[in-house]
Amino acid sequence: MATYTLPELPYDYAALEPVIDPQIVELHHDKHHAAYVKGANDALEQLEEARDKGAWGAVNGLQKNLAFHLSGHILHSIYWHNMTGDGGGEPLAADGVGGLADAITESFGSFAGFKAQLTKAATTTQGSGWGVLAYEPVSGRLIVEQVYDHQGNVGQGSVPILVFDAWEHAFYLQYKNQKVDFIEAMWQVVDWQDVAKRHAAAAERPDVLLLAP
Repeated sequence: MATYTLPELPYDYAALEPVIDPQIVELHHDKHHAAYVKGANDALEQLEEARDKGAWGAVNGLQKNLAFHLSGHILHSIYWHNMTGDGGGEPLAADGVGGLADAITESFGSFAGFKAQLTKAATTTQGSGWGVLAYEPVSGRLIVEQVYDHQGNVGQGSVPILVFDAWEHAFYLQYKNQKVDFIEAMWQVVDWQDVAKRHAAAAERPDVLLLAP
């Protein structure tokens, strides 16, 4: 059975300066993200052992561990590719991401409205969590979600295409307790080409969520 592996960064540790310090990128990827990968693999092994032994008493906790670590791995894998040192601004049709730009306007009224909503969602997560732009396949629209820790408060079937990490390990060494400043700065490194590709891929498969027999 395939296990999860830590993906390589698509750039060097210093590529996101001055928005994100190289030390943060290194620790965040090499330590924190790696821990989620290990945790997901460990949970799979422990669930296999529980099945083999018929030891179902620990399954509830193991399922939570798997969801927590696997979601952390997936969200971080998107996070790294959502950023580039040459990013920022907003998606424009002239830049080849017109489909995303139109979808944002249709779903939120304007880019400014979308930006304000995602910023607020990311900065007001209770404790640790994420602000997420997701494609919702039932309506075919974009929605903003708050992800507490790595799991809750999401629409089932929604596909994350842009994620802002609001855990303290993502910013504390540089921004201290000023999470709002970090989230505001994050807009300077968004890779809209990557977000547009994720949106197009999600929109091409609205049948993934099977609602009818």
